[in-house]
Amino acid sequence: MRKFKVTVEGQTYDVSVEEISEQGTATTPAVAGRTQAAPAAVEKTVKSAPVTAPPAQPVEEAAPVGGDGTAVPAPMPGSVIEVTVKPGDQVAEGDVLLILEAMKMENEITSPVGGTVTKVTVTGGDSVNTGDALVYIA
Repeated sequence: MRKFKVTVEGQTYDVSVEEISEQGTATTPAVAGRTQAAPAAVEKTVKSAPVTAPPAQPVEEAAPVGGDGTAVPAPMPGSVIEVTVKPGDQVAEGDVLLILEAMKMENEITSPVGGTVTKVTVTGGDSVNTGDALVYIA
C-alpha cells in the first residue's frame, strides 16, 4: 500500500493506493526478499466529478385544520428565534411569520396564504420538529 498526497482543484487529499495483479489480488513488488515501493508516476491529471446536492425534500404544504384555519408547518427542525405575528394580525401570502434557526442559519417562515392569524403555537426559544404547526391562519 502506497500513500500519496494528491491536489485536485486546490484541495489536497491524502490517498492510499494498492497495486492489484492481473488475477485481482493485491501485490507488492519484492526485490531480493525486500519489499519495494512501486513507482509513483502519475501520467494524467485527475479531474473531480461534479458535486451534486441530494434532491430537495418536498416542503409540506400548509394544511387546513378545523376551526383554527390553515396550519403553517415547520419545514425543518430548529429553534424559533422570533415570532413576528400575533393572533388577530392580518397577513398576506409571503409575509414573514417567524424566524427559525436551523443549522446555524436564520430562515424566514412565510405565510402560504393571506388571512388573519388565529393562533400562534410557538414563542421565541421554542424547539420545533419538521411538520409541527407553528401558526394558524384563517
